[in-house]
Amino acid sequence: MTVIGLDDTDSRTAGMCSTYLATLVAEAIERAGDRVDRRLLVRLNPGVEHKTRGNAALALHTDADPETAMRLASELVESYAVDTDPRTSPGVVVADCDPEEIPDTVADFAREAVREFHDLDAALALADDAGFETRGWGGADTTGGDDVVGRGRIGALAAVGAWRAFDDWTYERISYREFDRCGTPREVDAESVFAAAADQYPRAWDTVDRGEGETVCVPNAPGPILHGIRGDDPEAVTVLAAAIESEPVERSALFVTNQGTDAHLRDGSLGSLRDRRAYRVDVTVVEPPETRRGGHVFFGVDGSEAAPVDSHDRASDLRCVAFEPTKRFRDRVRSLRVGDRLTVCGEVDDGTIKLEKFAIRDLVETDRVVPTCPDCGRSMKSAGADQGYRCRDCGTSEPGKREVSVDRDLEPGWYEVPPCARRHISKPLVRGGFDAPTHPER
Repeated sequence: MTVIGLDDTDSRTAGMCSTYLATLVAEAIERAGDRVDRRLLVRLNPGVEHKTRGNAALALHTDADPETAMRLASELVESYAVDTDPRTSPGVVVADCDPEEIPDTVADFAREAVREFHDLDAALALADDAGFETRGWGGADTTGGDDVVGRGRIGALAAVGAWRAFDDWTYERISYREFDRCGTPREVDAESVFAAAADQYPRAWDTVDRGEGETVCVPNAPGPILHGIRGDDPEAVTVLAAAIESEPVERSALFVTNQGTDAHLRDGSLGSLRDRRAYRVDVTVVEPPETRRGGHVFFGVDGSEAAPVDSHDRASDLRCVAFEPTKRFRDRVRSLRVGDRLTVCGEVDDGTIKLEKFAIRDLVETDRVVPTCPDCGRSMKSAGADQGYRCRDCGTSEPGKREVSVDRDLEPGWYEVPPCARRHISKPLVRGGFDAPTHPER
């Protein structure tokens, strides 16, 4: 067997799509008389600075010989990869072994690539040690002038090791439009998408956002994807895709993927969080939610003891945010109160946890209020330091504030951003496997 990894062939602005190129490579291999057993779509660390769009790398598991695999992949990269964007720096890695026999070092590299950062020199040294062939293309880093030819070999190597690195996989059926239509508005019948999504839910998820009335599966980028259907069942995503009425579908492919798995999250604690990494953290709300300019909702969370220099460890430095694009999720955040205990999930950036989901562990259900006079019903006034409260009209008194019940709009359990705001790799609550009740968005 042979494993082909490729990455970084698209552009944030000029279109193209690495999944499309991988599909073309797979078709070329099959035309040559060889077999492609599996197509992997691997989402890497979403905090990587040099990502093009969704930071996806691709792998093909095939019985083609390594020389044929490298030749076909290279020819198609040279024909289709974006060469006008200085950020685009394609790379191909070919491994002459079964996916299950990839070395431990490469599997570890893949696992870390979803949560951490790798440099190209380390990737090339590791590939060389494993006996893998690599090839890179591209220009120079316009921000620093460093030679970054073939930076995509980092993601390509991670894709090669992904099958051994991960054990939670989902599926995506991607349908591609006729290539000469790229850059024009997509013609997809929204009513057919909503109907098909309802038929296959929850085996297929994040196809639409019913709350916002959006067809989430139809991208806005100028690339060749017409729609992408995600779910836990390969038959469900295939049937759903076939039921969508649209412009002509040029080709389609089924990918096995780590999308919707939360593979990017690690358990963390306040005091050891590092920027551009994603965590699952237990916190207590210490500053109430505040809606700021742009509609973003922030709230402060508690800090920790001594922490590394590059970490955030003071309450004033630690906050969570629900950005405006998370829409109705912000209402959940606005309902939080000081003292609520949560588990929050998201990427850290400059002392801010960008929320993807949170679990309520314990709600504040009482509040201490100034007592009212039992005779006249008016609020009592302070009688002085440590002297309780007194009604100035009736003379009645109370030793201190009274505890009253608070009605809460929230319940214990997990809450998530809606499908329209979900990151590719974030796990939807409908998939299950969470440690508390869930309140899925659809």
